[in-house]
Amino acid sequence: MKRPRTGRAGGILKLAADDPERELEFELAYLCSLTTQERFDLMFRKSRELAESLARHGHRKPAAVVKRA
Repeated sequence: MKRPRTGRAGGILKLAADDPERELEFELAYLCSLTTQERFDLMFRKSRELAESLARHGHRKPAAVVKRA
């Protein structure tokens, strides 16, 4: 069951200029708000998305090396 997100602009960080320190603080606060299960779900979903993106752009698993006798 997902918990509703509350906080800064509905979960979107809005800055007038780039501020890496505030971006990192925002990201860490978001990750700390997740339960362990939600973090694992996020990790698995992002891993799947990355694998699908790589496959779509031609980066598939390398061909297996076959030893000759």
